Amino acid sequence: MLSRRVGPRLRRAAALVAAVCSAVALAGCAGERDGEAAAPTVKKSAPAAPAVPAGLAGMPPVLDRKDVYAADRPGKLSPVVQGFPSLVYVPNTNSNTVSVIDPATYQVVRTIPVGIQPQHVVPSWDLKTLWVNNNRGHTLTPIDPATGAVGKPVEVHDPYNLYFTPNGKYAVVMASLDKELVFRDPHTMAIRHTEPVTCAGVNHADFSADGRYFIVSCEFSGELLKVDTEKMKVIGQQKLPHAGAMPQDVKLSPDGSTFYVADMIADGMWELDGEKFTTPRLLPTGKGAHGLYVSRDSKEMYVTNRGEGSISVFDFAQSELTKKWRLPGGGSPDMGGVSADGKVLWLSGRYDGEVYAIDTATGRQLARIPVGSGPHGLAVYPQPGRYSLGHTGVFR
Repeated sequence: MLSRRVGPRLRRAAALVAAVCSAVALAGCAGERDGEAAAPTVKKSAPAAPAVPAGLAGMPPVLDRKDVYAADRPGKLSPVVQGFPSLVYVPNTNSNTVSVIDPATYQVVRTIPVGIQPQHVVPSWDLKTLWVNNNRGHTLTPIDPATGAVGKPVEVHDPYNLYFTPNGKYAVVMASLDKELVFRDPHTMAIRHTEPVTCAGVNHADFSADGRYFIVSCEFSGELLKVDTEKMKVIGQQKLPHAGAMPQDVKLSPDGSTFYVADMIADGMWELDGEKFTTPRLLPTGKGAHGLYVSRDSKEMYVTNRGEGSISVFDFAQSELTKKWRLPGGGSPDMGGVSADGKVLWLSGRYDGEVYAIDTATGRQLARIPVGSGPHGLAVYPQPGRYSLGHTGVFR
């Protein structure tokens, strides 16, 4: 009697189990014949792809992971600057003027009065404005590169140099004597954050390939800073291993692996692993190494040796110096930039009141042009690139 009452239940349970097994198609149901429930088979997932570090939010995508300067090829001008007149803007620190040179004739075609002690002419992130950094006048003078119109100066304290974050969110003022990195609105220059620093003479910088951090040189204390771009905070600091070191221009290698830092006292440039931020290695270039400029094909970098009137040529692939060009009669090559077609290197002669035009194929001096007193952060404009990181024109 008992078996007849229980039998239907077992039959219904068996049917239910069979239905469930069919629905979920689990191999574990195979053991039911023996009255035992086998463990279900777990489907293995494919191995996860290696994690790629996230870039700075809002930054334009990198065009070529092997070359951060891929957008800077000869004549590859942004639609924003198409039609802008090709000119060379020279801030004369002691004359409080900007000399404007026509590169086709090697002649000064205009002299613009600006504020006290102009140090650099800096293209804005959106490429629409040139900012003259009037360091001791505590202002920025805007110039419209399309029309040449000079705008009303904007009050900005101690603007020795000026950079822009890769996403265009902030302008970063290198307030050298104030010992501050001041993050500002890139258009109005209103202060958004002030980051005090303990080193002396913050002056030049460049950003990592993903834009997450940037390296800053501290001229007067011989130090380097590593700064988190998004957090706007100093996250690393080190003293350069050379007595009296005076670091200047900073430039990232095309593949993003190495930062190069020119040093006027060490007479060469430091090679730094920005990610690890370990002690850099010195590569001698010449007396008073100062400015660093990448060629249009990203194969070479021009190093200005201000103390000996020469330019060293560094080959990225070989990781060594391959040439040295000497200015006839000497000079003091300082800051500048490469022409849009890549054929001419333009440099200010800091202590000689002149500008040098140099053939990048041969190193031959094409012209030596008299300008005002103390020419410094010369800007060639326009140049190829999608956006500007600042200084005299660092484009990506």
